[in-house]
Formats: sequence, C-alpha cells, structure tokens
Amino acid sequence: MWPSKKLYPETTFTPNLIKRRFTILFFVALLIGCARKVLEAPPLSISNSPLTAQLNSKKPAGFPALRKAFTDRNPGYDLAFEHRVQSVDESDFNRVAFVQTGGGTITLSSGQQSKFSIGDIVMINPGVSIQMDSLASLVIFTVPEDLPQEIPVMVRPDWDMNITDTPGGCATETNAYRRILLTWMDKVGPYLFHSINAHRVRIMDSFTHYHPKKGGFDEFYLVQMVLPEARLITSNHVEKIENPVSVTKEDAGDILETHHLQVGDLIYLPRGMVHRGIGGVLAQVITVPGFVPGSEIGVDHHLKTINERLKLDSPTVVPYNRIAASSAVIK
Repeated sequence: MWPSKKLYPETTFTPNLIKRRFTILFFVALLIGCARKVLEAPPLSISNSPLTAQLNSKKPAGFPALRKAFTDRNPGYDLAFEHRVQSVDESDFNRVAFVQTGGGTITLSSGQQSKFSIGDIVMINPGVSIQMDSLASLVIFTVPEDLPQEIPVMVRPDWDMNITDTPGGCATETNAYRRILLTWMDKVGPYLFHSINAHRVRIMDSFTHYHPKKGGFDEFYLVQMVLPEARLITSNHVEKIENPVSVTKEDAGDILETHHLQVGDLIYLPRGMVHRGIGGVLAQVITVPGFVPGSEIGVDHHLKTINERLKLDSPTVVPYNRIAASSAVIK
C-alpha cells in the first residue's frame, strides 16, 4: 500500500516541489563540475615566446618592450642600441658596449685607441665618449658597478691571448668555440666582473635549462652568425616540466616553442624561462648579473620522462638533449 500524502507530504509533486528539486540538482551538478575543474591540471596558456628585437634599423621593433621588461626586473641597469654610428657621446654612467656590426679603429676620449670588430666589448667609463673611423652598431648596457680597472678598455675574444676556448655551458664539445669575455669566477676567465658577464659561443646542441628566479640571472642572446637550421627552443612552463606526471598529450604539443634565429636578433631570456639553442648559432651570450654558479638547472631528464610516459613519437615528440637527459644536470 502506498504511503498517504499526510504521512509523506514531500512526495506530493506540486509545481513548486518540482522546481525546487530541479534547482537542487542543478547546483549539485554545478559543484561537481567545478570540483572536476579544480582537480584537472589547468591548460597551458602562458606564452612561451621570449621578447625579441631585430637589430636591423635605427628603431628596431620590439626593442622598447624588451628594454622595459629588462629594466623593470633589474634596477640600476639600462639598455640602448646605436645603429650604424661613428660616435657615442659621454654619459654619467658605467657602460659596457657590445659590437654587433662594423670594424676598424676606435678612439676613446680617455686616450686609448684600438682596432675593433664584431664580437668585441668596449668598457666605457663615466665621462668618456668614443669615436670610430667607420660605421658600427652597438648594444650598450648601463651597469650599476664601477668598471674594474684591471679589465682592458677593449675586450677582444678573437685577439686577446688571455682569452682561449673554454668548452662548457651551452657548448660542451671538445672543439667548441666558447670564449669568455667577462666572468663571475676568475678560474674560467681572466676578466672578473659581477655586474655583467658575457661569452661568445658557437652553439650546436645545448642542454635544455633555466636560471632560477631566486638567485639566478637574466640572459640575452645577441645573434651574430647562424646556420640554416639555427633554432632557439623556449618554455615558460618550468613547474609543469618538472612535474612530468602532470603533463597530458594535449599539453605536450605546447610545452615547448621553437624559434628560427637570424643575424641581428637580440633575445631576452628572463630568469625562469627554459631555453636551448640548436642547429648552429654564434651568439654573444650576455647575463645580468652574471653566471652565478649552480644557477643553470637542466630539465632534459624531465623532458625524456614526458616522452616515455606518454609514448610520444615523431612528430609529437618533445625535443630534448639526449646526452644531458641521462641524469639531472646543474651547472
């Protein structure tokens, strides 16, 4: 016998009761959906592209945004570009100028004179101007520390007998061209300076790594020669990469980004951005403040795990340096 409506009034299917139950079911479904979204890994939406300026004109596109991002992150520093000039005026600041194009003879108002060519550095003290006998393009960093007097005014990696090939970092092959112009540690180079470091290097297949946001350094690639297959691979998904079990097949296709390189590229790689150079690029690699030991954190072993776990194969494979993937690498 069915229960009476008096004993169980809630079983009376009035229009209000139906509406009330529908509302409850709707909110239950909504809560379940929200819970599922919280449990699921968020989609990859952060851009993997570094800020880049192509230094082929007096006012290169992308340079203002790149400069602002750099100076916002690094108080006391500044960045300028001089396109095809024969002189640079004096200033009140310490400056380090990288020769990107041109060659000939340079004369400083402080009295020094030298030959110069692509790949050289000019150390410009406050109150000093420079004059060149031919047109040249210069990338100029303002730095907060005084320039060490032990460092010559002209640092010339291809002409200074104190600067020799030092394999390591992004160029570990035995015949590597890697010449350290300004260094953090005097055991790897003669010219010690902590405000800014630089090495001119030919990169064929570097390990994939990043510099930590805390205690690391920002890095620039100033591209001076390229082979046809020169590429830069980048990512802003360090946390995802270092937690391979969180990566789905959908994520794998977007976790790294590949960029073609060309002569004149100035590429800004802030702390925390994963990067790897491949295919043959000659670049002046510039860091602020400098190559702090232990701040190159390799991730190739994580990328290898992602491929193996998801059984990825060409063309969906996530690229990594196979030699560096055998174990965790920290330099």
